[in-house]
Amino acid sequence: MNLESVLFTQGFGSRRQCRARIADGRVTIEGTVCVDPDADVPTEALTFTVDGIVWPYREHAYLLLNKPAGYECSREPQHHLSVFSLLPPQFAARGVQCVGRLDQDTTGLLLLSDEGKFVHAFTSPKRKVPKVYLATTRHPLDDLQLDALRHGVLLHGEPKPIAAVSANARDEHTLELTVLEGKYHQVKRMVAAAGNRVEALHRERIGGLALPPTLAEGGWQWLDEADLGVLRKG
Repeated sequence: MNLESVLFTQGFGSRRQCRARIADGRVTIEGTVCVDPDADVPTEALTFTVDGIVWPYREHAYLLLNKPAGYECSREPQHHLSVFSLLPPQFAARGVQCVGRLDQDTTGLLLLSDEGKFVHAFTSPKRKVPKVYLATTRHPLDDLQLDALRHGVLLHGEPKPIAAVSANARDEHTLELTVLEGKYHQVKRMVAAAGNRVEALHRERIGGLALPPTLAEGGWQWLDEADLGVLRKG
């Protein structure tokens, strides 16, 4: 792939802008400045630098973000900042989108990608990908509430009860809930239907992939093949 195309596919501007960056000597590979936009560049294990930004070449972007509260999973947020403001602008330029959504006040694991098949695979109800949430409840949890969540609660507008894969109390006010669906405000509605109220909500795991404990709120990281394998195993 020529160098202009490398920059373009990675979100560093239009083709004209990419050519200008290269011609101006703003791109280096392995410490060497490259000024030929048409130079052929092997993309396997390629890392390059643009204006001091070190960037690994990825045919597709697979990302994990530790979402803080107060951010909307939208490019055009209505009342809060966009989660995309937490990411380098190159990702928005190459069409990265959220894999499902978290409410603005919900924190934790959020996947993003620019590969449509990946996004569809992990948002389609047919895939039944388990998602683990930690809900802080207003009232103490009891066995009746947990049993209701396990056996199914009827939500407004739904034709039949929805049951959690598992529902366990980590402590008196912390509920670990695993669900397969991704319906609107599902966890909050399920907990309300069981007789309690969610005060805070955090997504801890999707499939087999857990939020890394070392990743700070607002931080992001690439997902490698090992991570994707763990994610798909569920």
